[in-house]
Amino acid sequence: MARFEDLRREAPAVAETVERFLRARVHHTLATLRPDGSPRISGTEVLIAHGDLWLGSMWHSPKARDLMRDGRYALHGGSDDPPAWGGDVKVAGRAEVVDDPEVVAAVMATRPGGEIEPAPVRFHMFRLEIAEAVTLALPDPPEHLLATTWREGRGVVVRHLDP
Repeated sequence: MARFEDLRREAPAVAETVERFLRARVHHTLATLRPDGSPRISGTEVLIAHGDLWLGSMWHSPKARDLMRDGRYALHGGSDDPPAWGGDVKVAGRAEVVDDPEVVAAVMATRPGGEIEPAPVRFHMFRLEIAEAVTLALPDPPEHLLATTWREGRGVVVRHLDP
């Protein structure tokens, strides 16, 4: 699966929009799969650092257990309410547990303000590999919805969705 740096290289406009939306807000919505296969949504924070998309989670939280059992995820970047709505982004793929303390420390040091203070007791760190990134926007004039989709190995597809 692709890293965030692969998305930047293969679809720079999509990557720029995804990054702008993910950095604009602290909280996002993550979908994972419960043991019975039903969906679970959780609030989460993500980081873009060292060419990857990262997610931290409290130790053995339901979302962490979901991702360790089945790494498939979908992430929604959040958006403003109308009439200020300016689009939104979604990213999907697989999460990989990263437990190398040096890698985790290097990623955490990229957070605004640097290291977490005080240091957490324990937490999980996941690298989010990307299979798909989708951006939605209203062009000017807003005659239709503009959906831009990047899929690993397939490139970018732009669709005009009429009301």
